[in-house]
Amino acid sequence: MPEAGPTAVLPGRPLTVGELLDSAVLLLRGHATALLPLAAALAVGEQLLLLPLRAAADVNPPLWVTDFSELGPFWFLLVVGAASEAMIIMLLGNPATRAAGSALLGHRATARQLLRPAGARWGATALLCPLIGATMMLASLLGPAWFVGFALLGAVTPALVLDRVGPLRAVSRSATLALRVDGRAAALRVLGYLVWWIIRVGLGWGLFAGLSALGLFPTGWAVAVAMLVWAVVNAVAYAALACLDAVVHLETRIRTEGLDIHLSRAPDGVPRATLLAVRG
Repeated sequence: MPEAGPTAVLPGRPLTVGELLDSAVLLLRGHATALLPLAAALAVGEQLLLLPLRAAADVNPPLWVTDFSELGPFWFLLVVGAASEAMIIMLLGNPATRAAGSALLGHRATARQLLRPAGARWGATALLCPLIGATMMLASLLGPAWFVGFALLGAVTPALVLDRVGPLRAVSRSATLALRVDGRAAALRVLGYLVWWIIRVGLGWGLFAGLSALGLFPTGWAVAVAMLVWAVVNAVAYAALACLDAVVHLETRIRTEGLDIHLSRAPDGVPRATLLAVRG
């Protein structure tokens, strides 16, 4: 196991909230070459998906807000956006989780290792992705229920990839882990989302306003430029949130299941996938 220290992604002990947020950023920084290109592709796809919905809701860049004269189309836009965010973070969680698992065991996975399909359970991740998206869409329709859904489903991909449980059990295990220690993991996921939401809004609006003030694009290109700006900002945020899900999951297992003790007592030569898998 790696030594504990200020530069350790996962030092193998219970962490404070600040340390967990730092760990997620360190994990993203260390594996940006694998995570950010994938995140960018997914973020661009999301912007293209939302483009006709924004036109139907009659919202304008850069913040895509409405005057609430036509609330129905705007609400549907928000619902689809919430579902797409959840699915993107879940997909990014696959390589992010494997990167976190390697870091906990004192290894540094390469970008090629993180993106290769062998042993990565991409099939199970893709199978569950529409289910998570539909769940978040339904929760978003109910307004505040979104917070509950988002808080409880953060560990679905880590449970699939590291714990090696089946798809259905991954959903229930995610909710179970989120509610342990008085809902600590659930609260951390919501906190992380809110922090990155503030960063996204600030950067997205600021970049668009700066480009507009400098006259770097004609008026007719406002929508395209706003889409590009939000794709860039969201790509970083989604990758960071996937990393946060991964480190929170492992830290919760250390805190509540004694994962650190299990790893310290494991004999030499045991495969990494076996070390991190849930027993029983």
